[in-house]
Amino acid sequence: MRMIFYAHASFRLETPEVSVVTDPYTPGASGFGPIDEPADLVIMSSATDRFHSDPSHVRGDPVVVNALLDVPPGGITVRGVPIRAFPTSESLTFDFGRDPDANAMYLFTVGGVRVLHMGDVGNPVAPAVLDALAGQVDVLLALAGAHATIALDDLDRAIAAIAPRIVIPMHYWHPRGVLKIEPVDRFLQRHPEALISRRNGPSLLIDPDHLPATREIIVLDQAR
Repeated sequence: MRMIFYAHASFRLETPEVSVVTDPYTPGASGFGPIDEPADLVIMSSATDRFHSDPSHVRGDPVVVNALLDVPPGGITVRGVPIRAFPTSESLTFDFGRDPDANAMYLFTVGGVRVLHMGDVGNPVAPAVLDALAGQVDVLLALAGAHATIALDDLDRAIAAIAPRIVIPMHYWHPRGVLKIEPVDRFLQRHPEALISRRNGPSLLIDPDHLPATREIIVLDQAR
């Protein structure tokens, strides 16, 4: 499975059979350029956040799945991709000037690799959800910018409980972005340097039969 980090919380995951885009941002308003590539499936953590739910610049005729509303409790399979959703909320303490929006984390499998996208969760992950996810995640797309999303202490606890083999930071400060959130180094400095790999590019190949024996944190460049 090949993964490309577009920007913010948006990734492309593809095999010869299927291509999936996660949480597409709104170009311009987010500071990032359009995706402008085709996909078979778009999965969004909600349909209400311009940083996570604008599929208009994904080309082709993708099926669009709102993980918060379209995925039943037992999960769903779309275009051959199984998806489970875990409803959550933006931060209950951050001052948005409005009520915090609901959204969902979602677990999906592409090319035999189980990927958990953290959506826009802004609070500690519920113990029951951590229990359900423990040992079920190969790759965690981790919210690393704090502020309105999960605090880094709570993120560290979630990582320890879920035990993914690979952690890929996302949703952190970037010079092209407009959000005043933490840079990725604030997250990285909490972890041993020996676990951290910087790829100096936006893409990564992941083989489900050759996952790292111990946890690895992989930092990808943003392509948009």
